Amino acid sequence: MGFGIPTIAPTPKPFPGVIPNVIALPYGRCPPFHIKAPSWRTLLKLMARLSGTRMEPTMEAMAVVKTEMRLRVVVSFVKVHHSSLDWDTVLYMSIDHPIPPNAPANWRYKNGDTSTLPWSYSLSQIPPFLRDGADAALSKFYTIPCTADTPFPTLPISFPNLATYLASALEHSRDAMHDSSSGVRRLAKLVDQFYPSDRAGLDDAPERAGMRQRLKNLVGIGSRPQRDRNAEMFELVTPFVPDEYGR
Repeated sequence: MGFGIPTIAPTPKPFPGVIPNVIALPYGRCPPFHIKAPSWRTLLKLMARLSGTRMEPTMEAMAVVKTEMRLRVVVSFVKVHHSSLDWDTVLYMSIDHPIPPNAPANWRYKNGDTSTLPWSYSLSQIPPFLRDGADAALSKFYTIPCTADTPFPTLPISFPNLATYLASALEHSRDAMHDSSSGVRRLAKLVDQFYPSDRAGLDDAPERAGMRQRLKNLVGIGSRPQRDRNAEMFELVTPFVPDEYGR
């Protein structure tokens, strides 16, 4: 995780630092922050466990913006090697930025197109794995749109709540699976294509169960003691610790 370029390799490597309690996002000209995981489920599992980690604007951002700041999220899937069948999940995040009226083709950023990067991503150099478009041979991306069910998250936000937002975005995408008039269904199709076993956890919960319960089923929340925070970068088999997210 970080503001640099994600490292994509066939074999996952340990996170080289300490996972911070606070991730501060600048406003304006700054590369998006990213988190990389071997799969969609691993990403949600990591975020659901890190109840002590949150994302918030920097002090400089709060000095400039006096209104509520919201998060823009792009989900990317990157093939670990051209001859491999494995795909990493990379989550990119930046603070939403108003679109100038004179911005070229500004309508593209307002119509909820899941194949168009948010305007905030155009303020700095676009990360390499997003430059080839939303449906390249070795990389795909999906811009989570604002809907009544999944409005843009308000900052600050805890990692468990961000995991719930991601799970809700995927569920909303599944609900649109038979709607070919928009690109909302693309996220569900990509997750099912690259990680077909990830769907079982959500499908195991009854339809009346809330999204938090369905997410708990997906990532396996239990009651064993929490392990070292940096170990959560990998696929873990130990259950989760109930926290304010798991109530």
